[in-house]
Amino acid sequence: MKAYLISITLLLSFTACGHKAEEQKEKLQTRLFAPPVVKADDEVMNKSAVQEFAVAEPSGSSTNASQIRDTTKKIIKSGTIEFEASNINIARKRILQALKKYGGYVDEDNQTTNSDINRKEYNLKISIPAKYFDFLVDSVSASADKIDTKNISVTDVTTRYIDMKTRLDNKKILENRYLELLKKGTKISDLLEIENKLTEIRSDIESSQGQLNYLNKQIAYSSLDITFYTKATTQNIDDRFTNKFKTSIIAGWDTLKNLFFGIISIWPLLVITAIIYWMFKGWRKRRGIKQAE
Repeated sequence: MKAYLISITLLLSFTACGHKAEEQKEKLQTRLFAPPVVKADDEVMNKSAVQEFAVAEPSGSSTNASQIRDTTKKIIKSGTIEFEASNINIARKRILQALKKYGGYVDEDNQTTNSDINRKEYNLKISIPAKYFDFLVDSVSASADKIDTKNISVTDVTTRYIDMKTRLDNKKILENRYLELLKKGTKISDLLEIENKLTEIRSDIESSQGQLNYLNKQIAYSSLDITFYTKATTQNIDDRFTNKFKTSIIAGWDTLKNLFFGIISIWPLLVITAIIYWMFKGWRKRRGIKQAE
């Protein structure tokens, strides 16, 4: 019986020690993981905090690049083509019909005529959705009797696009951070400093957005410079010679008429010149007679 009581006493002692150890462990965890003390707004928005935040401005190589979702390949296509067509009016009509079919538009439409070789020429600068660029090039080539030049260039701007997009996103994130600071600000000096920084950031955002929009347009729409003309035939060359000969005869006759009427217009000067010559001749004659005597 005595041994049984001693065993119960020892068991109760061990249990009490275990409870004390658990209580000490809970107290230690409470001290280690206690919630941080929240500072007042005026402590957060002092000048040094603003300067420290400004130094932490993200750059283009920030980890925010992981936010980019569009990582597809970005390609800019452009080309030039020059060809000869027997009927340039029909060729121009076909090109414009194909352009309308594929959703493109004309940037420039120029027409020239070279009178020396009697050649009529059209030049079209067009923009076409990139996915239909190859179809339009094939359609234009089909309108040609003879292709003189055909150059197509493809530029990969994927890296440039991602870099510009990342920088723009980082600037927008930075703008939002400054807006949050602006809401918490209390000192006028801090508010003015944040406002100046926001103005600078927004200016950078507008500039970057404009550049990105222009790059997107180049990617979405390909450009093609088309020049086509008619060939000068032998008959046209003979006609040109005949026309030049007739023009020269007419120009010579006009020159002769102008010379005749020009002489007529200075008749008083001619009369005076004749009188002076007649008087000078008489004077020399009289002088010769006196010398002979």
